Parts: sequence; C-alpha cells; structure tokens
Amino acid sequence: MSGFGAALRVDDGKPRLPGSLHANRRLSQWLAFHADGRVTITPGKVELGQGILTTLSQIAADELDVDFCRVTARPAAAPGSPDEAVTSGSLSTQDSGGALRHACAAARAIFTQVVAQRTGVPVESITIEDGIFHGPAGPIGSYWELADQALLDCEATPDAVPKPAAARRIAGTSVARIDLPDKVFGAARYVHDLRLPGMLQARMVRPPARRAVLVAVRDGALPGDAQVVRDGSFLAVLATAEWDAEAAAARLAARASWDERDTLPEQALLADWLRDAATRGERSDVAREGNAAPAARTLSRSFFRPYLAHASVAPSCAVARWDGETVTVWTHTQGPYNLRADLAKALRCAPDKVVVQHREGAGCYGHNGADDVALDAVLAARAVPGIPVRMLWSRAEEVGWSPFSPAMLVDVEADLDAAGNIAAWRSHIISNGHSSRPGRAPEPTLLSAAMLAEPFPVKPSINPPMAAGGGAPRNGVPLYAFLAKQVETTRLLEMPVRTSALRGLGATINVWAIESLLDEAAALAGTDPLEYRLRHLDDPRAVAVLARVAAMSNWRERSRREGWGMGLGFARYKNTGAWAAVVAEVEARERVYCRRLWIAGDVGEVVNPDGVVNQFEGGAIHGTSVALREEVRFDRRRILSDSWEEFPILRFSEVPKVAVDIIARPDQPFLGAGEASMAPTIAAIAGGIHQALGVRPRALPFTPSNLAKADP
Repeated sequence: MSGFGAALRVDDGKPRLPGSLHANRRLSQWLAFHADGRVTITPGKVELGQGILTTLSQIAADELDVDFCRVTARPAAAPGSPDEAVTSGSLSTQDSGGALRHACAAARAIFTQVVAQRTGVPVESITIEDGIFHGPAGPIGSYWELADQALLDCEATPDAVPKPAAARRIAGTSVARIDLPDKVFGAARYVHDLRLPGMLQARMVRPPARRAVLVAVRDGALPGDAQVVRDGSFLAVLATAEWDAEAAAARLAARASWDERDTLPEQALLADWLRDAATRGERSDVAREGNAAPAARTLSRSFFRPYLAHASVAPSCAVARWDGETVTVWTHTQGPYNLRADLAKALRCAPDKVVVQHREGAGCYGHNGADDVALDAVLAARAVPGIPVRMLWSRAEEVGWSPFSPAMLVDVEADLDAAGNIAAWRSHIISNGHSSRPGRAPEPTLLSAAMLAEPFPVKPSINPPMAAGGGAPRNGVPLYAFLAKQVETTRLLEMPVRTSALRGLGATINVWAIESLLDEAAALAGTDPLEYRLRHLDDPRAVAVLARVAAMSNWRERSRREGWGMGLGFARYKNTGAWAAVVAEVEARERVYCRRLWIAGDVGEVVNPDGVVNQFEGGAIHGTSVALREEVRFDRRRILSDSWEEFPILRFSEVPKVAVDIIARPDQPFLGAGEASMAPTIAAIAGGIHQALGVRPRALPFTPSNLAKADP
C-alpha cells in the first residue's frame, strides 16, 4: 500500500479485512512461530520512539495466548514486511494493531483446529496457556511443535474472531517498553551507531542558497584519503575517518562556486505573500453543510502561523552499500516501501534493485530528513561499489534543509444568532500542501533528486485527501453542531521552500482558530467558555473529555490572578480520531510561560496506558513549544534558523507540569494518541493569554512582538 495508508478504503472487491491486513493478506507476512518457543511479528510500521513495537507485541501476545517475553518484533524492511505505507497520522495502532490482532486470531484458530484434528479433542474443549494447547486430560500440543508445518502460508479470512475485551490479559496494561533499555544504557541501537566492515564516512556540501546551481569546484588537496562525489549540483565527500570527511566538506564548500538568486519572500511580509499567492492557487471546497440563517452579528478574524521546522534531536543518518546493480540502505524512514519507490525513481532503476532496512533513528514528528539522507547515502555509495557508506547530516542541514511545515493563513467568519450562539461557520485556509513524502508521485520528492545532473522537478506539495484526514484543512471543519458550515482551502502552487507533514498538519492552526472564536463568542454571550462549548456539542464522547478536564483542573472554581490565565481547548483529531480536551495555565511575565496543562483523552481501547499517556504528554509539550517559541527565519535566499540558538524550542526548565487522564473504552476500536493533544494545547494557551493579558493572539508564535499586535 503506497498511497496514504489504510485510511483510504479502496473497494477492490475482496472481503474486507481490518486495517493494513486487507492489502497484506497472507498470515505468514505478519507472524511466525519457531521451534525454540519464540514468536516473531513483522509489522510494516516502524519504531519512531512512540513505542509502537511494544504495543503491537502486547496485542500479539494476548491474542495468541503466549507470554509477552516470547514475542519479538522484527524491524520493517522492503521487501520482507507487509507494506503498511507510512508510520504517520496516529494510525499505527489503529491500522497495524487491528491487522495484527485479526491475523493472530486467525493463526490461533488454524493451530487449534490442527491440534483438534490430530488429537480428536473438540475445538471447544481446547485451551491455550503460554503457547501450549491443553485438552481435558492435559497438554496435547503447542505452537512450537507445529512451527515447521507452513500453516500460515494462507490468506486471512474475515471470519477470524479476536478475543472479547474481557478476555485480554496483556493489552490494557502498562508493559515496559521493549526499545528503552538499549537507549537508556547507550547500546548501539540507532542507525547512527551502525558500523560495517570497511565503511566510509560521507558528508554533504549544501548550496549557500535555495535553488542555487553548482557552477564549478576548484581543485585542491583534501585531508587524508578524502574523495569528491559530484553529480550535477549534488556534492559530497567520502573519507575513512569521520574527522577527515568533516574537514574535507568544509574545504570543498570554500572552493565551490554557485549561481544563486533571491527565491524566498520577505519574512516580515509572509502573511501578505500567502494571500497574494492564493490568488494564483488551487481553490477547492472542503465542506458545505446546512443553510445559514440571517445573522444577528458576524465575527471575522484571521490567523497566521509561520513555517515550522522538525528540529529533530539528532541529525538524520543513513548507511548504503552497492552490491552489483543492487543497493541496500539502512534508514530511519517512516515508510520503507515508499522510500524504496522514490529511490528507484531517482536512480532510474526497478524497485527490486533497492532494499530498504529500517533502523531506529532520532524520533520525528512527521516528514523530516530521514528519507532525504537515504538518497544522499545511496548516491555517495554509488561511487564506491561494494563499500558501505555512512552519510550523516549536520545540525544545520537537519534544521535548515529538512522539509518544513507550511506557513498558513486562515480567514474565519462566525455568524451569531440573537441568543449569541454560533449558527453558521465559514473559513478559508491558505497553505502549501502538507505532503511531499516519497512514493506518492511520478517523480521522486527527495531533496537531492532535484540537484542531479539530470534533475527531477520540484513539484508543489499536495494535501492528503480528507478521507485520510486532510492536510491544510485537517480539523478545519468544526466538530461543533453549527447549523451551517462552509470550509474552503487554497493550495499554493508556488513553494519557496519544500513543505511536508509535521505533527498535526493544518490542525494546529485550524483548531486554534475554531476555539478562539468559540471563546470570543462565549464572552459576547456572557457565558463560560466550557458551558458555551457544551451548548454546541452533540457528541457524548466529546462532552465526556470536556467534563473530565474541567474536573481535573477545577475549571469552574478557577480564580483570577493578575498576570495569570487559564484557557480551554478541544478537538477530535481529524474529526475521526482521538478526542482531547486541554486546560492550560499561563503566566505572563517578560514573555508568556505555560505553567500547567491538564489533559483528558479518549483513544478507544487503550493497549498500553503508560504509552498513551506519554503520547498525550509529548504532543502537548510539542504544542507548547510551537505556541510560545518556534518559527523558521529566513532572508531572500537562505534559511537563517539552522541551529538551536536560531530555532529555539522549549527548554526543559520551561516545560509545564502535565496531568493526563485517559477515558478507557476497551470495547471501542483503537484510535491513535500521538497527535491528538497538540492543537488543543495551542488553543488552550491562547485562551489563557487572553485571560492574563486581555488580548487574543492572531499569529504564532505567541511572542511579545506578536502579542503586541494582537486584538483585544
């Protein structure tokens, strides 16, 4: 599945199977039993630091009736694993977990039937304890005894019946993460740590400006055994010693001549540039629901957010080796099959000439530099066949050259009726597309593909369809029960910098815009913001998370303090995912600080409670950082914010205290947790700022300079 994942349910005429199992139907793709008592699962989703391999192992162990310690999750590979597209969109537990649970239920049924046939014990009289099958008189077989019988070389069928919620022993418990011990104790787990015999170190030499073209490179000595690799404007160095590669890249950069020009807009006028570019963009409807009645009053507001960087803790890294006409790349990509497809396009070869092996890297919140560095490694390794090459980006590359989350502008209007309720909603969302992930277009979207001697074009980023959650219009359609809703989006066809997905996509501005107008309308109606939201909601699970967060934060009894404020934010991620309600307490001093966050969430069935809490905490802290600090800075030619100093993120000393309460619903389907809390946190902080300072923020981040221009 190389599109936007299992969220797009294409009718292919086959009996429907859960999640990613539908497109990867053979049971042997998903799991295997071994004669020594082990179980291997092979999901196509990858570990990004979110703990997904632990969650999937819990699901498998529970469904198979084996101890958790018997289960090993094999890293994804293309080929070799199910094609589960991309690990993104908070869909891993939903799509991979649902697939694996069904596959394991099918495997359990097959093995039980075989044991019944061999022993004559009726299926209904057989139980399983840690992989051992028991009849009325005792043990009668095991998974391990039948491991070599190829019983899983068949397709799954819809009639497999997973256990009821009450029968699960492992799912629903906070099993310790299987990936953390190596990370805590510094074991060589990351792709950065991979060392192969005879491996060379590689570094890139980047252009001094966006879209600059390499004209010439002056000759000169290089340190050690360093050598130059060039293909058009792609320029890299190889050396045995890492420090020689670093020094050689610096020397080469000083000797390179580039043709460069102004290609970026004026940063101070970015909002104006967005509005002007929208006149030449691609405008389309997102939603048109109901009919608007005459309004007693209309609120019209505009909201802006800048470009945002991923700023991963560690720079991206990949290792590649050419063996004849085949290349193997070890990478922390989010989508092994999608990356494989784009590497093949960039190399102008068949996909079966490319092998992608996943290795963990720095965690990411969307499409960072992991795919780009994989192509860099492959191109560098092509110059030295048979020798593995490790390509490591610099901090400046990671922060300055990874895809950015698009700058956005959202115009909203809310019609109020005579009672002060919102009757009609209209919004126009202006943004570049939110996806340039590999594998989804005829041309490769990887960074260096546009720098080759035979370059590929850089096409404007696209938006995932609304069936997959949308991109710029994600969460742009209010969940509230307004009588009429009209939402439009304009995808910009001019793309000064490459844009793609970052946690939440357009939800981070759309939820804030919606919640801000709810707060403003509530104030005009003389109603508490919580009560005003409840008045406009007919979703009982939405009402439940709001009630829970109000109780957690003591919302109704909150008091006013000078320079302090509390705000409320709510959303259901993508309007189809997890529910999250957030209360933020902020303090306004020389700048705004978020001191406390209370979060109530609903993700349906909770497989690993501690893991879900961690995801809600992480998303909220990320949202706090975006709200208060983050902004890509640039001049007319280059990105200036390519360091921690120039692209500041929230410091540990500024992290708020976070309390999370998850409403467990074990009888409901899985819903992802990783992105649900980010946008409501931004909205809640904005509401707290209004109570503390009396202004309503209209531009991210909520810095003193932006707040000085805010509306009252």
